[in-house]
Amino acid sequence: MNFKDYIREIPDFPQPGILFKDITTLLKHGKAYGAAIEALKEAVKNKEIDLIAGPEARGFVVGAPLALALGVGFVPIRKSGKLPGETIEAKYALEYGNDCLAMHKDAIAPGQKVLIADDLLATGGTIATTINLIRQLGGEVAGAAFLIELEDLNGREKLGDVDVFSLIKY
Repeated sequence: MNFKDYIREIPDFPQPGILFKDITTLLKHGKAYGAAIEALKEAVKNKEIDLIAGPEARGFVVGAPLALALGVGFVPIRKSGKLPGETIEAKYALEYGNDCLAMHKDAIAPGQKVLIADDLLATGGTIATTINLIRQLGGEVAGAAFLIELEDLNGREKLGDVDVFSLIKY
């Protein structure tokens, strides 16, 4: 299946000059969505994985079904103030300002192997912050899996030695 056929491109979103890769057109197509999750599962099935972590919000729509397909748990990474329990937080830079991600302190036990799953690898800032949170709790990053990677933005470079798999590359 050519997954690019299910990705809609929207010019000038969220700002002029950006060609946004919209996954909602893939998500609404049940067979394509299922095939994409299955392809990600096949790519990571030989990794030792205890949990999958997905950053808000589209990491949830990739990470949760992938966790179910692999038979492991899912850990949501949220924006600051969105989780009800005791959390750890990490700030990161955005193109125009800063943001903060949070994770429950009891989400990951030391030594657990965690795969990160998200819709898109662009500059790598969100995923580098997610890696930081996982490692703060003593988790080991087993890799990162994405529906889409924008190769020109060199996000892989921010992820250091983390093994990265991307289903679609632009």
